[in-house]
Amino acid sequence: MNNMVENNKIVEVKNLNKSFPGVKALVDFHISLKKGEVHCLIGENGAGKSTFIKILSGAYHPDSGTIQIETNSYPHLKPAEARELGIQTVYQEDILIPQISAAENIFLGSSAMGRKFFLSYRMINKQAEELAESYGIELEVGKPYEELSPSDQQFTKILKALAQKPKVLILDEPTAVFNKKDIKLVTDLVKRIRDQGVGIIYITHHLEEVIEVADRVTVLRDGKKVATHHRQDEKFDSDKLANEMVGRPVDLFYKKKKHETGTVAFQIKDLKLSKDGPTVNFEVRKGEILGFAGLKGSGRTEIVRAIFGADPKFSGKIIRNGKDITPDSPGEAVERGISLLTENKKVNGLCLGMAVAANISLVGLDNLGRFFLNLKKEEQEAKKFVEKLNIKTPNLSQEVQFLSGGNQQKVVLGKWLFKGVELLIVDEPTQGIDVSAKVEVYELLSGLAVEGKSIIMISSDMPELIALSDRVIVIKDGAITRELTAENITEENILQGFMGGAK
Repeated sequence: MNNMVENNKIVEVKNLNKSFPGVKALVDFHISLKKGEVHCLIGENGAGKSTFIKILSGAYHPDSGTIQIETNSYPHLKPAEARELGIQTVYQEDILIPQISAAENIFLGSSAMGRKFFLSYRMINKQAEELAESYGIELEVGKPYEELSPSDQQFTKILKALAQKPKVLILDEPTAVFNKKDIKLVTDLVKRIRDQGVGIIYITHHLEEVIEVADRVTVLRDGKKVATHHRQDEKFDSDKLANEMVGRPVDLFYKKKKHETGTVAFQIKDLKLSKDGPTVNFEVRKGEILGFAGLKGSGRTEIVRAIFGADPKFSGKIIRNGKDITPDSPGEAVERGISLLTENKKVNGLCLGMAVAANISLVGLDNLGRFFLNLKKEEQEAKKFVEKLNIKTPNLSQEVQFLSGGNQQKVVLGKWLFKGVELLIVDEPTQGIDVSAKVEVYELLSGLAVEGKSIIMISSDMPELIALSDRVIVIKDGAITRELTAENITEENILQGFMGGAK
């Protein structure tokens, strides 16, 4: 533990609470960080990790609780105040300027950017090179940020934070863009930063990284701290940590009606997204909900977009009832019975300024007349799906933008059902909608499966995934790591599949 003593805490938060409408994101949360320590924070999506780091960096204000930085206590921090206190955050999202060099991004906003009115690019490049070398990073600092590899872009973000000489460094999924070989470059860098006395809060979904770098690890579940373990503790083990991340009460799970699935309807054969990428093979049965589990960035969305013809692929076939129907475009996919409800429904699934009826009929206009649209038939068909899906709208001419999130989602479903597709691919079907609307969507998907539709469902909501899926495929780094059926579809097995626990 780097000869740390008990009284060298840089950060200590106590009784931190933060709520959003309908959600308690943090409940009486407490955690501390010491100088020269890596403290990992782990938990499922929605556990409260991001909320905590946004509070510590000043982006959010807590509802209650205290934040102690060294000897001073604060009810909340402002972003500029957090930075002045030595807190630097490297977010997973990209916040740097693409067109300027890595060196300029590293020192943007700092005194190193120039002397008086003149900008010394040579000085900036020299300082950036020295900073990178001091941490053992090889980086073309003069290269435009947008031309760097994803891993070098991540190193640039980390160096930008280090240029401010932080006391506290928050790393949010720092290896998300790295391949397995390069992850060690990050973990070695983290250890070097720690050895210089910086306290590091390290958020990751990969338990093998936790075991590699953590001095302590805190487990969050549903906004509450479950436990904190030191490296020498008995529970400092990937399987035991995964166990602590689960344990949700059974009554939170939707109860799906059981039914028998039919024969294989669609097969995905030898799908490769790139020349050197893994080969993906799986099948979907008639009347089956096939769950896709995996972290964001694991490749799950990329796989279904390739199936739908929205993104290019290196190789692979989609077989329907024994016939090759591989689409080269979304239009071909729709004509061959495949639909995709994207994660961002408002951008990719709906025309918000158009009426409910027009949105429902949008991809099935060929069903409304050969040369002229039969508006009466459009109204009749739209009304049928509004009633079938229980879409709450004052009338069929209501603009979709004025419906609730749950009803907007139903309109997207109605659009594809009107077209008559047989394979529904749904990406995060209930993201951003309230609990009661979620249950309605669950009923709809379950009902469609009973009717014989085949469904692939990507979801980050673990209870949703477990309750609705007849099978679950776990995706990690673009590959299928395991397939779960029946009683084996558990939180623990899913987590171990994409977080690195033992099989």
